[in-house]
Amino acid sequence: MEWFESWFDTPYYHLLYSNRDYTEAENFITKLTADLQLPPNSKIIDLACGKGRHSVFLNKLGYDVLGLDLSRQSIESDKQFENQTLVFDVHDMRNPIDADPMDAVFNLFTSFGYFDNENDDKKVFQSVYNALKPGGYFVLDYLNEEYVRKNIVPETIITRGDIDFKILKKIEGRHVIKDIRFEADDKPFHFFEKVKLHTLEAINTYASKCGFERIKIWGDYQLNEFDRESSPRCINLFKKK
Repeated sequence: MEWFESWFDTPYYHLLYSNRDYTEAENFITKLTADLQLPPNSKIIDLACGKGRHSVFLNKLGYDVLGLDLSRQSIESDKQFENQTLVFDVHDMRNPIDADPMDAVFNLFTSFGYFDNENDDKKVFQSVYNALKPGGYFVLDYLNEEYVRKNIVPETIITRGDIDFKILKKIEGRHVIKDIRFEADDKPFHFFEKVKLHTLEAINTYASKCGFERIKIWGDYQLNEFDRESSPRCINLFKKK
């Protein structure tokens, strides 16, 4: 089992990240859809949708949304939000997507770069490309490799309720690794996250070989212009040729 298959399916993963700023996320999604000029009823895939909050918000904005995630537990929880224009399903992003041609695919908040095998990264781009209409958009919201290398914090302790999560971060080769240890219910737990430090050039190579054109890069969730040295995010906008 891959690290993300075990870690993402635990309640502790969602507890650790329960402080995420959803107001910021919703403002980002509002600005993003406005910038793309996606009309109401456009079909959007939220790829790696997790607990589905962003899928739900996109649906409230008037879009027809398909939320996909590898975590069966997350999808089972998400199904409570389903309606005629919001559907959730278990899906591995490396596999072909069984859906009508879409207007856009969003992969948000660093939900890429988990795979050791480069061919798996390529499969993600290919499956997204095949799922889109001609002229459709692929938004890949990723970490900025240069920023991560310069600003990594080696050790932190994050408290959620009565659990102290001890987090060690390091860079090994092309990966940033987050080691997570904590005790809960009188048991010790140990998980880790491993994300590939893809460069701008590598991401664009994957995209262009599939038939995408990169038309814009934003550097943060306010959609400011990307700066390789100082931008915390690398939000890529691709268009299917």
